[in-house]
Amino acid sequence: EAVHIFREVAGEFEKPVILFSGGKDSIVMLHLALKAFAPAPVPFSLLHVDTGHNFPEVLAYRDRAVAKHGLRLHVASVQEYIDAGKLRERPDGVRNPLQTVPLTEAIQQLKFDAVFGGGRRDEEKARAKERVFSLRDEFSQWDPRRQRPELWQLYNGRHAPGEHVRVFPLSNWTELDVWQYIAREEIELPEIYFAHERDVFQRGGMWLTAGEWGGPKESEPVQKRLVRYRTVGDMSCTGAVDSDAADL
Repeated sequence: EAVHIFREVAGEFEKPVILFSGGKDSIVMLHLALKAFAPAPVPFSLLHVDTGHNFPEVLAYRDRAVAKHGLRLHVASVQEYIDAGKLRERPDGVRNPLQTVPLTEAIQQLKFDAVFGGGRRDEEKARAKERVFSLRDEFSQWDPRRQRPELWQLYNGRHAPGEHVRVFPLSNWTELDVWQYIAREEIELPEIYFAHERDVFQRGGMWLTAGEWGGPKESEPVQKRLVRYRTVGDMSCTGAVDSDAADL
């Protein structure tokens, strides 16, 4: 189904792009895109919204993937928007909520008409309402009343100038599906996904990684622990858990 969705987008749209964070879902999306068009190259570029707090392992993985598969990479930098005064740093140092403006402007400026995302319907209730082809207006806003039915895997990519379509090839996958597919296909992941020793500190009942993003405070002693990370991306909001158990 996911391979079919990639091919449909290639046939219907002029300038699609794959959102690529270096997380497991975007990595699986890229793997599926490579399968969909092999032996030809992937006809889409990648777009990474860089929070400025990304793990070095993730950025290194991203650059290796781009070089290996001959892909074109666009980067929208949250830090550049902060430096230009277009965005303001949050008091808690978390930058994930600041990604919306750089993403929206990158889509508009680069004139992408289809944007692949790794969202799955099992993630939260709001996701369950998303179609595989999810129409966005010229402000990247989603209106559930404008979503089209998708019977028999027939997808409608019609959109007005300035609008675009978010495409979710993993809509019908579950978290378990993703991990089983990674295992079956032996897909390489950034090493940050697996347990290893790292400097962390505790805040609000969660272990956070030490870094320039705003931690730790004087009252938050740094400890070296064997941890694995729940998510990959923004250092400032990524929790770590003690890993006496096996790696993921």
